[in-house]
Amino acid sequence: MAGHSKFKNIMHRKGAQDKKRSAMFSKLSREITVAAKMGTPDPDMNPRLRAAVIAAKAQSMPKDNIQRAIDKASGGDVENYEEIRYEGFGPGGVSLIVEALTDNRNRTATNVRTIFSKNGGNLGASGSVSHGFDRMGLIEYAAKAGDAEKVFEAALEAGAEDVQSSEDGHEVWTAQDTLHEVAKALEAVLGEPEAAKLAWRPQTMVSVAEGDAGSLLKLIDALDDDDDVQTVSGNYEVSDEVMEKLG
Repeated sequence: MAGHSKFKNIMHRKGAQDKKRSAMFSKLSREITVAAKMGTPDPDMNPRLRAAVIAAKAQSMPKDNIQRAIDKASGGDVENYEEIRYEGFGPGGVSLIVEALTDNRNRTATNVRTIFSKNGGNLGASGSVSHGFDRMGLIEYAAKAGDAEKVFEAALEAGAEDVQSSEDGHEVWTAQDTLHEVAKALEAVLGEPEAAKLAWRPQTMVSVAEGDAGSLLKLIDALDDDDDVQTVSGNYEVSDEVMEKLG
């Protein structure tokens, strides 16, 4: 389990309970509304909105919910959300980047700081860990999209910078300014991806021992449970053996 994913891995680990699913839809809706408000409400003309809609579809969010979130952007009562990034450290020396959309900066900052301190981590200053990450485009495909060779060839032709394939699926990395160009080229060959987004790619990974892994995952779960937190990225790597022991 690597640490650049959004909340998908956490949802898989904890099970898709109704409560978790509702919280997931709420976060996805917020991102869709913000993206639509910042640009055009047409996903084909608004790369950020298109990425948000793709993420929502990947989580089986109903089309009506997606459309309502888009329509909300043009309403007069839509909340004004602010994008905030927090950086900190978790158990085992792991670096974490937390991205939030909030209508109350003080509430979110207090919550995030408390979650870090209660779960063996500490919040750092802006820039304290992001220097160890590259901001890149990430396009994710399920394993059923094709074998590693097929995806690699398609990604190379589309202009991607790197591909990582495993039994769980494929990750295609691009320069951030070519993300949507590469995503469209890949979609023509492989179909619609599970995600096409900007992500934080660690420059080096930290292998987390069993003793720290449980605490780290609790910290990530707690951050993900916060209503304002949209993504949690990190440079952690937890082996399959340790994940099995943790259950």
